[in-house]
Amino acid sequence: MGEASKTVDPDPTGPPSGNGAAAPGLVRISEVLPDRLPILGVRMRPYFPGFTAPLAVTGEHLERIQAVIEGPDQAIGLVLLKDADAEESPENLCHVGVAAKIVKAIQADTDTAHVLLNCLARFTIQELKETKEGWAALVKYHHEPELTVNEELKAYSMTIVGTLKELVQLDPLQSEAIKLFLNRSAMEDPAKLADFSAALTTASSEELQQVLETFDVRSRIDKVLLLLHKELEMAKLKQKITDQIEDQMSERQREFFLREQLKAIKQELGIEKEGKTSEIEAFQERLRELSPSPEGVKVISEEMEKLRYLEPASPEYTVTRNYLDWLTVLPWGKLSEDSYRLTRARRILDRDHYGLDDVKERIIEFVAVGKMKGDISGSILCLVGPPGVGKTSIGRSIAEALGRRFYRFSLGGMRDEAEIKGPRRTYIGAMPGKFLQALKTAGTANPVIMLDEIDKVGASFRGDPASALLEVLDPEQNSSFRDHYRGVPFFL
Repeated sequence: MGEASKTVDPDPTGPPSGNGAAAPGLVRISEVLPDRLPILGVRMRPYFPGFTAPLAVTGEHLERIQAVIEGPDQAIGLVLLKDADAEESPENLCHVGVAAKIVKAIQADTDTAHVLLNCLARFTIQELKETKEGWAALVKYHHEPELTVNEELKAYSMTIVGTLKELVQLDPLQSEAIKLFLNRSAMEDPAKLADFSAALTTASSEELQQVLETFDVRSRIDKVLLLLHKELEMAKLKQKITDQIEDQMSERQREFFLREQLKAIKQELGIEKEGKTSEIEAFQERLRELSPSPEGVKVISEEMEKLRYLEPASPEYTVTRNYLDWLTVLPWGKLSEDSYRLTRARRILDRDHYGLDDVKERIIEFVAVGKMKGDISGSILCLVGPPGVGKTSIGRSIAEALGRRFYRFSLGGMRDEAEIKGPRRTYIGAMPGKFLQALKTAGTANPVIMLDEIDKVGASFRGDPASALLEVLDPEQNSSFRDHYRGVPFFL
């Protein structure tokens, strides 16, 4: 294909070539086409006679197309491959194909050429031989008979035309091709109408090949009508699905616009504010009742400023919002007032427990020392005994005697250090450790916290919770306890 393009006159009325002889006037297709044709296997869909169709040729087929163009007939046989993924072979080629002449060939690049073909007639392969350019076949042509259009064929043709017109309304993609054909062709040519209608459908290659192999026009029309009705039903179903989707989209868009309008009206009336603004104001409202440390105030201010510039759809927005929520929900500076009345403490202990005089005396001494010092910060009581003797209830009585909130959680089976000090806040679902959760639940910064089953703490690859408890329980360290999640010192 040395030239950029080569045009061949497809007019069948011109001088015949191949095995035909020159004759004035019209020439039959059998006189234009040779008895032997080079065969080109096509994939996906077969071609039908009577139409001009494009074909992209690549690879080894380029030499075959070049040989056809340089030959005297410029004709080639297009045969569907039974298995589109397999190579050309006698077993893989269908026995019926279409003879076509090359109208124009354009070399796109070194490996690809675009060929315009004028499909002329059906043929049946009589004999297949392999040549140096590829497969060649001795063929027998099947020409459309000269039909007298009777009432029955006319009715069938009108049915096909009516189905095509109905298909045009449902599938606009083929409307131009259908209108062009219906304007140029009359119902006096039912064979061509059937071929055109079959080529227009999205039927499988096997179904289209069956139509191509049906030489009887009446039987061919029956098969084409079946394919058209399938195509029509598919187009109706496609239109129904499209309408449903459009209805849903319209309803959602309408609801979205109404919600946006309602939000704008509420903001104008001052009834409601934007989500981000209302959340920041809620955080600021919480801070008015709290007394964070200077470092805490600095971190909260930085995070709030960061939240103002983040988009609500951003993942970082959720992380920052949850972090601020925890920073502003902790009881910074909120302390319950201690009660050191020894008679009240004795009355509560005697009310809740019978016996245990030595334990009660030790607790009364503990309260008395707190009264003399003025506070009991950093004090730890260790209650030892078998299950069911009242250790947990003693802790609850101590909290009531002191006028403090009470919170209990069990350390039994705890093997993760993050349970005490919390994970990093960058992890999904991260939250502070048990002690800061206890302060949030209690609502004060000085509750009585009961650590139950402390002897059952275990170590694992996630760390040693018992070692992490040192920072919590040591009075020299817990004045600036830093949780991994929060990262800001908090006075326990």
